[in-house]
Order: sequence, then structure tokens, then C-alpha cells
Amino acid sequence: MSLPPEPPVQPRNPLHGLTLQAILTALVDHYGWADLAQRIPIRCFSTDPSIGSSLKFLRKTPWAREKVESLYLFMLRDTRRASQPHAPR
Repeated sequence: MSLPPEPPVQPRNPLHGLTLQAILTALVDHYGWADLAQRIPIRCFSTDPSIGSSLKFLRKTPWAREKVESLYLFMLRDTRRASQPHAPR
């Protein structure tokens, strides 16, 4: 009996190993529901938002999930850029 092959390691992929729940929770902590609904205008973020209902929708809707993942990557770049000391000119 052979073992299934292990998935390839993705050291350069910032989303590797993160769950959709972790991504969404980080976005809500950073932006809040109101700002998140403005940035990604979907009803599950603006009308009675919750992590559970949003996850249910995002798991069924690939285009919305892509928008959430893109915003998460933008948030990571933005926070890294803000935390770096500015080089003197």
C-alpha cells in the first residue's frame, strides 16, 4: 500500500496554511464590518454580519472568496509598509 503524495510546500504563498476563517477574522479585526462591507460590497458583510454566515457564503462563491483573499494580501502589504521605518532622503 502506497501513501498519497504530500502536497507541495509553498513557502512564498502568504495564504498557505491559513483557513478562510482566520483570513476573515483578521480582516474584521483590522477593518471592522462596516469598512469591510464598503471595500467588498456583499450583503453578508453589511446586513446582520457574522463570521459564520460570511464563511458559508464565501465557501460557495469563488469570486467573493477571491476578493476577500486579495483584500487580505493588500492588508498584509499595507501593514508591513506602515511598520517599516522610512529611509532618510
